[in-house]
Amino acid sequence: QLQASGGGLVQAGGSLRLSCAVSGRSFSTYNVGWFRQAPGKEREFVVALRWNSGTTYYADFVKGRFAISRDKTKNTVYLQMNSLEPEDTAVYYCAGDSALWRVGLSKNPQDYEYWGQGTQVTVSS
Repeated sequence: QLQASGGGLVQAGGSLRLSCAVSGRSFSTYNVGWFRQAPGKEREFVVALRWNSGTTYYADFVKGRFAISRDKTKNTVYLQMNSLEPEDTAVYYCAGDSALWRVGLSKNPQDYEYWGQGTQVTVSS
């Protein structure tokens, strides 16, 4: 139901925009998160978005380099990544958390029950 795309190979300092499209269900029933997982490491929270309000929550390491946005007409969430570093190399996943009652946005991957297949981002030095 969630389809992530847009990954690729980019040089350090470059940019990529990832997309997450949903089918069969509206994003209005989710909080949407982006996570990433590098080889040998645990899945790491990047950013979350509350679809209806646009409220966002970023991981500290983003440092203003990444930005999440949404296009309601396309039912798609984007992750714009700028000033990429080799340390950003990972498989990036979008995920959905249907617990809209949650007071804040979660950074815990266990709170997200819907996951896309992931898209590989490789940043060369």
